[in-house]
Amino acid sequence: MLAFGSFVGLLLGILASRVLSFIVYQATPRDPLVLAGVVLAMASLGLLATWIPARRALSIDPAILLREE
Repeated sequence: MLAFGSFVGLLLGILASRVLSFIVYQATPRDPLVLAGVVLAMASLGLLATWIPARRALSIDPAILLREE
């Protein structure tokens, strides 16, 4: 899902390049550095957002959870 969201965001960023050029000064509408930075930031935030709950879920013993239900 993260890769799909990054890909769609990249495509929408390219399609909205005229708006992006007005918002980000000193950048061309299709500046690869800006687009790569945005994709990298979103990917790292997405990985962090999934890593924290996964680490918490892995710390619980599955046998204890099965006995509770």
